[in-house]
Formats: sequence, structure tokens, C-alpha cells
Amino acid sequence: MRFAEAVRTCLRKYATFSGRATRSEYWWFVLFLILASAVAGVVDAALFGGDPTVADGAPEAGSGPVAGVFKLATLLPGIAAGWRRMHDTGRSGLHLVYPLIVMVGIATFAGATGAVGLESQAFQGVVGLVLVVALLVFVISPLLVLWWLTRPSQPGPNRFGPAPGEAL
Repeated sequence: MRFAEAVRTCLRKYATFSGRATRSEYWWFVLFLILASAVAGVVDAALFGGDPTVADGAPEAGSGPVAGVFKLATLLPGIAAGWRRMHDTGRSGLHLVYPLIVMVGIATFAGATGAVGLESQAFQGVVGLVLVVALLVFVISPLLVLWWLTRPSQPGPNRFGPAPGEAL
């Protein structure tokens, strides 16, 4: 699948979470999102002024209104394409949100332990150990999701439907 075809397909399937997306479809769409976000940032700088860099000299990731509207408009198709990509590798789309699940779990655990008085040194040590392990999982989980997104398509039909391009 080529760049323009992938962008058209992902935008046409704006909120379609069923089916499968090939590796090329997903990654061409990701490239489109990155390039279009950069263009939106430049348009924001041109229309609304301001320096397109932050204090440390790194380029700003498009925080103006044009970039914001673009990001909001493409959030759902980006998630849907990733969801379908997970299906293409034979995994549930929920695998895409593992890092978010880990973040919610860490925040919930940290909040719950912070609300309870921790008088015991042993209990504080266990809580610290659990948080260290949870933070390690938090660091690894996005890398694992990225690795899953790069895996080859599962050949033939799977539980999420026929292979893309097989049955149209």
C-alpha cells in the first residue's frame, strides 16, 4: 500500500475498529500524522506569530489552534488504525492501550497508599518495591506495544477477519 492510499483508507475508516490494517497502511498513516502535525505547527507560527521553538531550543510540537484542531480531528482515526493493526497481528486492539492501563494502575495504587497512613517501615518498603516494579512495567509497556505494531501480518484469515487485500 502506498502513502496516499494508506491515508485515504485510514481517513475513510475514521472510526472503524473492526477488521485489519496492514503494516504499510498503519505506518504510512503514522508518517502522515507526523508530517501534517509539523505543517500545522508551521501554519500556527505563521498565522499567530510566536517562536516555533521552546526555551531549550527544541521544536515545539504544534501547540497552536490549527495543530490542536488537527490533532483532535485525527485522534480517533489514529487509534482506530492502531487497533486494526493489532488485529492484523492476531492480537486484541486492547493491547494498544496497555501503557494507559499501567498508568491508571500506578496512579490508583500510589493514591491509595498515599491516603493510608504508612507507619510501618516494612510496609513502606513493600510499597516502594511495588512502585519501582510498576514504573519498570510502565517504561517497558510502550516499547512492547511498538514492537507489536511492527510485527508482520498474520497470514490468512484470523479471528478479526480476512487478511487485508484477500477479500474485498
